[in-house]
Amino acid sequence: MGTTEEPQHNALLSRKISELALRIQGTRLEALVAQLYDELERAGIGFHPPVYLADEWGCPDDVPVIGIPFYLADPQLARLEGDLTGVEAETEAEVMMYLRHEAGHAFNYAYHLYEQPEWKQLFGSMDEPYSDEFKPVPFSQRFVRHVPGWYAQKHPDEDLAETFAVWLTPDSRWRERYAGTPALQKLEYVDRTARLYGSQPPLVTGATPDTPADTLDVTLGEWYHAADNKGRTCRLPGLLDEDLSALLPDDAGQPAADAIRAHRVQLIFEVNRWTGVNRRVLGVLLDELVRRVEALGLHVEPEQVNARMLNLAVFVTTLAMNYHYTDAFVES
Repeated sequence: MGTTEEPQHNALLSRKISELALRIQGTRLEALVAQLYDELERAGIGFHPPVYLADEWGCPDDVPVIGIPFYLADPQLARLEGDLTGVEAETEAEVMMYLRHEAGHAFNYAYHLYEQPEWKQLFGSMDEPYSDEFKPVPFSQRFVRHVPGWYAQKHPDEDLAETFAVWLTPDSRWRERYAGTPALQKLEYVDRTARLYGSQPPLVTGATPDTPADTLDVTLGEWYHAADNKGRTCRLPGLLDEDLSALLPDDAGQPAADAIRAHRVQLIFEVNRWTGVNRRVLGVLLDELVRRVEALGLHVEPEQVNARMLNLAVFVTTLAMNYHYTDAFVES
C-alpha cells in the first residue's frame, strides 16, 4: 500500500459503513446495471430486477432483487478491499458476470420457476442442502461454466442462475459450446421459459433487500476484522519443507517469498477457477506458504521465476484439491 493511500485508508477504517453515503447512481455501477437491463431487453425480458448496495453479492431467498457489494461503489473502497483481503475487487467484466448470475436468481424467484416439474427434473429441488463446502466434479458436462470454480454444481438454484447467465451473455454461442451435452437441455429450458415469461409481469414484486449497506452500523475496520476472524488459520506440517525446497532450489536470486507475493493474486484466481476452493481460504494457504518459504530462506533466479511459479501453482492446486475432498490441505 502506498504511503499516500495509508492515511486515507486509516481514516476510512474508522468510519461506519452506514455513514459513507454510498450509492449506485453516478458510479461505474450505474452504467453496468444499465448494460444488464439492456441485455435483458434484447433477450426479450422486460423484468428489470431492482439493485441495491449490500454486504455481498446476493439475491435474497425468493426475493427478486440484486445486492451488489458496497465496496464496488467507490474506487478507494475497492482498493481497500484488495489491500485488506488479499483478493482484488471485481473488474467491470467480473461485475457483469455476477450481475447476470444474480439476474438468473431474480428471474427464477420472480416467476416461481423452481416450482415447475420440468425445473425440478432438470435442476433438482430447491430444498437440497446449501453448503459453501460443496465438492464439484470438474469438467462435468451436466453443468455450464460461468463463474469460476464450477459454481453451477453448488446447488440447483445456482445451477439455474449460472445457466441463465450463460444464456444471457452476448455472443456466448451457448448452442454451439454445449451441443451434445446434458447442460444444453437446461439452456434450452431457460430459452423457452424466457420467451414464455419475458413479457409477463412478475408474480413476485416485493423488493425487500437483505443487509443493505446503509444498515451496516459498524466501522470498516470492525467489518474487516470480523471477516478476518471468519478465515481459517493454516499450519502445514514440516514434512512439506522438503517439497518447498525442491520446488524452489535456486541458491541465489530474489527471495522466493517476494516472488510468491508478486504472483499471489494470479495464483489465487487460477487455483480458485480450476478447483472451486474459496479465494479467502486460498489466501490463507498462500500466506502460510510465504511464511514457510521465508523461514527456509529460499530464493529464485530471475530467469527461473516463471518456471518456479508454474511449479508452485501445481503444488498449490494439489493442496487445494486435498482440502476439497478431505477438508484439510494435508491429511494428519
